Amino acid sequence: MKVISVQNPLTSLDDDAAHANRALAIAEGPVVLVGHSWGGVVISEAGVNDKVSALVYVAALAPGVGESANDTLKGFPASPGLSNLSVDAQGFASLPPDGMAKNFAQDLPADDTAVMAATQGPVQVKVFDAKLTRAAWQTKPSWFIVATQDRMLPPEYLRKMAGRINAKVTELDTSHVPQASQPQAVATVILEAAGVR
Repeated sequence: MKVISVQNPLTSLDDDAAHANRALAIAEGPVVLVGHSWGGVVISEAGVNDKVSALVYVAALAPGVGESANDTLKGFPASPGLSNLSVDAQGFASLPPDGMAKNFAQDLPADDTAVMAATQGPVQVKVFDAKLTRAAWQTKPSWFIVATQDRMLPPEYLRKMAGRINAKVTELDTSHVPQASQPQAVATVILEAAGVR
């Protein structure tokens, strides 16, 4: 099994989807697209590609056609993590080190969260208002990992999104980054989506 890690520029939905599509162009199908957090929006937009056989949402956003990430969050209380973002003069948001440790990856050791804080990619806040033009989950089988201790996206929100897209749901007792704190459990879901298990 070949893995490609797409490094989203986090500058716009179009830019991020273009990066995913470049990876899809060189990938041999069938492909399972995995999206974490904002990556759920990206795989929803790019996942209509014929090579894509399944989608895996990991503590992710999952808008529909004509919706933005912010649209789907309406009606949910502001999370501690999203309330703790620092936005620079150019409109790029990041988490301060204490926010990373307390709200993004509170179940990881301090050394790990320090590295995450130092290497995080700032995200242009306007991306969260970008409307999807396609929603691959409407036609592709989907899996969803709900992080029950998520302090970035409320667990209630994650459950609602998972139900809405008719995904097979796995709940993990983790922070916003189950792929870091429970990597084997996340890998098991991905392998199931790939038809390996």
